[in-house]
Amino acid sequence: MGGGTVGAETEEQPHGAAVVADGFGLKGPRGWAFRKVSFRAEPGALVAIEGPSGSGRTCLLLALTGRMKAKEGHAEVGGLPLPRKMAAVRRISALGQVPGVSELDPAFTVAEHLRERALLQRRFDGSVRALLRRPAERAATARARIDEAVAAAGLDLDALPKGERTSVRDLERLEALRLSIALALIGRPRLLAVDDTDLKLSDADRAEAWALLRSLAASGTTVLAVCSEAPEDALRITTLEGGTAADTAPETPADTAKTDTAKTDSVKTGLTKADPAETGPAKTGAAGTGAEDGTGEDTTAAVGETAADDTTDATTEEGAADALAETGRA
Repeated sequence: MGGGTVGAETEEQPHGAAVVADGFGLKGPRGWAFRKVSFRAEPGALVAIEGPSGSGRTCLLLALTGRMKAKEGHAEVGGLPLPRKMAAVRRISALGQVPGVSELDPAFTVAEHLRERALLQRRFDGSVRALLRRPAERAATARARIDEAVAAAGLDLDALPKGERTSVRDLERLEALRLSIALALIGRPRLLAVDDTDLKLSDADRAEAWALLRSLAASGTTVLAVCSEAPEDALRITTLEGGTAADTAPETPADTAKTDTAKTDSVKTGLTKADPAETGPAKTGAAGTGAEDGTGEDTTAAVGETAADDTTDATTEEGAADALAETGRA
């Protein structure tokens, strides 16, 4: 039966979820948020989505975690196809702090955030058997999950100004990032997505943040991280202003093996800077159709558009705003 298949895959495969994108694109009513994104990341990979603000980085992050619906191409997360299995992808992925989507409440304390997340995890993702356990046993299980997540995120509660009672508004930027990651890890996701990883961080704090994400990837969790500048050892996906291009630029032989693009230092996959051989039928022929994504809209034609066809589209920021509005999160 279907449940047995999913369980078997979880047991046989690594904890992390492989992520594959082929001609992946998302468009709002007034323009493309991102387009022609193609890459392959193995389970436990560290994937850095870099680019300037407004270039569609966050939209790509949300689309790959099943929170936004792509309009062309296709992707798979842990073998689950997008956009057809968005709900299933959401169940195996978790978001760190994403502005406007999963923000920390500045009035809450660290302890309140952790307890709330553990309660929600148990209520919505726990088994019926777990819900029927004695209160003391449920509390012990929740505490164990919290401690595990806090340790993995490197959040030292004793070092905070008021310990667990410290309000979010009193946290330093790096501490808030660690807390948001700890909250995501309570659900033990196979895919962790983090937005604005290096925003407003000093060089030392930025190094600590990337060291944390590397440790999570090394433990088996696949990590997607939006940033302004990717570290050299990450699988790099670069979004460009205008929403019409993305780079896949592996920096090492190991990274090159993780991609499905040609073995060059910088492979263009967007419309305006692409090598025709890289963006031809081999890249775009597997794009989803209206029948697949349930919208009734044929997206196959959009895959074959050229740069000239796309010059009238609005900016990435407008496209991203419209796409977010469609999700009810604008």
